[in-house]
Amino acid sequence: MTTILLIRHGQNDFIGRRLAGRTPGVHLNENGLKQAESLALLLANVPLKAIYSSPLERALETAAPLARRLNLPVISRPGLQEIDFGSWTGKTIKQMQRMKAWKIVQEKASEMTFPRGESFIEAQQRIVAEVQAIGACYEERDLVACFSHSDAIKLGIAFFLGMPLDNFQRLSIDLTSLTVLNLPGEGQPHFWLINQVPGLEFKPPEERKKEKKP
Repeated sequence: MTTILLIRHGQNDFIGRRLAGRTPGVHLNENGLKQAESLALLLANVPLKAIYSSPLERALETAAPLARRLNLPVISRPGLQEIDFGSWTGKTIKQMQRMKAWKIVQEKASEMTFPRGESFIEAQQRIVAEVQAIGACYEERDLVACFSHSDAIKLGIAFFLGMPLDNFQRLSIDLTSLTVLNLPGEGQPHFWLINQVPGLEFKPPEERKKEKKP
């Protein structure tokens, strides 16, 4: 299999205010567009084989500058989609914090199914299956990028680390951050990076291996 760069989308006007979920028409704001350009600059010389994205606008728009620099198409994959928060979609942070189920979301995620939406278990299974399916299409040394969402990436990290689902909220995934996952043909998955933000130098796994040798 291959090495996958899991990348969260950039800033939009829902961040810190409302739960965007799968709300259509949520675009990057001015700062988000700058973040996407900075990310593209960071990865401009990385030999990516492909760029995949959640079909939501904020993810596609984050992927676009990198795709232009590398002359690659952005391939939309529904499996990289945000969690379906059902009737919670659009609620403010304060509204959610007042709900009885908020404590379950934070501490017992394995027991939570969003009304008219997904459970965290279903979302994790979907996301992991999509990442594995993408990885299986490439060779061991290939690198591909997948643009997705905070909770989706956290659920994937928790699975590949062997973390209990109930602990996944302990992870943090910043806007336009990089999480680099190696999925070998044999053996255990390995993370090269988790939640690296632009401004730090990104080095592909093969270069990092060379640096570690005496």
